[in-house]
Amino acid sequence: MSLEQNTEQGDPTSNQHFSPRLSNEDLLPVKTKTWGTYSLFSMWMSNVHSVAGYVFAASLFALGIPGWQVLIALLLGIGLTNFFVNKVGKIGQTYGIPFAVSCRPSFGVLGANIPGIIKAVIATCWYGIQTWVASTAIVVALLRFFPNLTPLTEDSFLGLSTLGWIAFLVLWAIQFIVFYRGIETVRRFCDWAGPGVYVVMFLLAGWIVMKAGPGNISFTLSSEQLTGGQMWGMFITAVALVVSYFAGTTLNFADFSRLLKSPKSMKRGNFLGLPVNLMIFALVTVVTTSGGFEVFGEMIMDPVHLVARIDHTTAVLLGVLTFAISTVATNIVANFISAAFDLANFIPSKINFRKGGIIASILAIVVMPWNLYSNPDMIQYTLGTLGALIGPLFGILMADFYRVRKQHIDTSALYTDSPTAAYWYTKGFNLTAVKTLAVAAAFSVSAALVPMFSVIAPFSWFIGAGAAFALYPYLARHPKHGLAAQSATNATVSDPAS
Repeated sequence: MSLEQNTEQGDPTSNQHFSPRLSNEDLLPVKTKTWGTYSLFSMWMSNVHSVAGYVFAASLFALGIPGWQVLIALLLGIGLTNFFVNKVGKIGQTYGIPFAVSCRPSFGVLGANIPGIIKAVIATCWYGIQTWVASTAIVVALLRFFPNLTPLTEDSFLGLSTLGWIAFLVLWAIQFIVFYRGIETVRRFCDWAGPGVYVVMFLLAGWIVMKAGPGNISFTLSSEQLTGGQMWGMFITAVALVVSYFAGTTLNFADFSRLLKSPKSMKRGNFLGLPVNLMIFALVTVVTTSGGFEVFGEMIMDPVHLVARIDHTTAVLLGVLTFAISTVATNIVANFISAAFDLANFIPSKINFRKGGIIASILAIVVMPWNLYSNPDMIQYTLGTLGALIGPLFGILMADFYRVRKQHIDTSALYTDSPTAAYWYTKGFNLTAVKTLAVAAAFSVSAALVPMFSVIAPFSWFIGAGAAFALYPYLARHPKHGLAAQSATNATVSDPAS
């Protein structure tokens, strides 16, 4: 759809001047909203039902606290996530704009590239890492059925074997094709990928219980004995880890909520996809992992390796391929779409959603994600630093929308680069947001990376988000630092729905 078509169909920004460097057809408010409750439910299933999701759920039960406490921590953590996602989602669902554009009121029409590029770099790196992790499942399946391929795993080119390259590029191509066909293809892919994993998970859990015996299933995967104080510390840590695990998708949830037909569909889809879905998935995960210890004599937290130990060829093939496909779905939802929109926002006149995806997919190869994942220092200090910025970005976005603007956005000003426009501020940048980000990031990055603060490292998201949420409204209203000082208050801020 072109800009002209968009205007003709009753866009709330009709008859306004759109700057080419701020708008293209993918960044304008969406007109046709096709997602309902099931689509969002499936999206969350695709986000959770992956190898990484399985390992994460299993790791919570290995923290050393009783299984019932883990379940309560899961419920609290995912309840908080559900609350935060609904708050972020209201921006996209109400105004039909993606995450990068939703940052323009708080950061400025050009300053929005700051959170956009941060999120794009994180998403691109993890997109590559997840693609490689999923490709290892393909390698396992190939070696199981074609052991004569083993020599292809003994060489190395840029850190990856020939068979590894083949599996990686095949999955890379599958993801690219699904993405390139558009967001509706992504929706249809998720509609069956997420539920498909449940079928395999229930079958796997049933087989494990039958082999291990119901009496040998435990909901605690650690033999470590903790004191009362330590148990409460681990309990609170588990809650924080759940929120942090979904922090990336929470931040850019507007990329999906903009497609939802109604607020009710969004809230129902989030409730089914987060609290209900994660609790079921976690229970099946701990049953499978615990029973696997009895069957195989060791704790196997990677479902691909667990499936590979089954002595039935068809079961192995079905299980490995299902987990590989589910990880592909997770990757597209959590990383690919975010990177594509964020890169499109950087140069809208040159890059659209599809071109942004092409750039992200190429960069996902260039970064050689297998080397990133095997380098703890790189993960901790590079991706860890960028990840610690997600909390402050979330805090600024929420404080600006709910506390400063009272949930009202001037949609036409989102695409206007006139110096008198509402979100131009100082040369397109809101210095209030930049200052807030710098201060809040100092807290969250220190908590995440400085060894002496390791005890509070799991809470870096909360620290950054809380600091930004408290500081931003103060600076925004301060006569020396705030929005008025940046000549932004002379614009009319109106809700297009009013």
